[in-house]
Amino acid sequence: MPTLLHLDSSADLQHSRTRALTARFAEVWRNAGPDHLVLRRDLHRDALPHFPDPALHWPPRLRPAGAAPPLEAETLQRELIEELTDADVLLVGAPLYNYSVPSTLKAWLDYIHIPGVTVPFDGPTQPLAGRPAVVVSSQGAVYDPGTAQEGWDHAVPVLEIVLGASLGMAVTVVTVPLGLAETVPALADQRGRAAAEFAAAQETLAALATKLAATRS
Repeated sequence: MPTLLHLDSSADLQHSRTRALTARFAEVWRNAGPDHLVLRRDLHRDALPHFPDPALHWPPRLRPAGAAPPLEAETLQRELIEELTDADVLLVGAPLYNYSVPSTLKAWLDYIHIPGVTVPFDGPTQPLAGRPAVVVSSQGAVYDPGTAQEGWDHAVPVLEIVLGASLGMAVTVVTVPLGLAETVPALADQRGRAAAEFAAAQETLAALATKLAATRS
């Protein structure tokens, strides 16, 4: 059965733009057929514990002598990696928080980015190579080329590095700016652009979900 792993990390449970956009993608995926499954992890509502032991960055065969990470942490790590490797498509909601990813999403990345397991290290281990990953990112303001904030978005680059360069996934990024236009007076004149780009992102994600669902039927 074609499976979508759907991750949300926004702390805003009412007005989140990334939650609305990932929900649209997931809806289209489900509607592709009764066999199209969605496995959802809400990383804000059910936050993962931060890494309790640095040994978990490595598989047992590569850990230093005497390493003994907590058994429950190892069990959780296996569960998270199995969810990811069993999925046909990964969908990530990643709002920009203080110029980076939410800490809840960073915790998930720490658990699944393991040299020698999901990332090449002592061999060509890269089980997710070529697997589609769709990143839905939102920005409160504008980080366009030529603006004073150009290059300040450190959320998308880290996801492109971890999911794309390291895990080898085929990453597609859909970003919507100006999420604060409705509430910050200084951005009020940008509300038209914010609405237009949000609507365009909905269409883009619906089309992408349709395409990916069809190729994995």
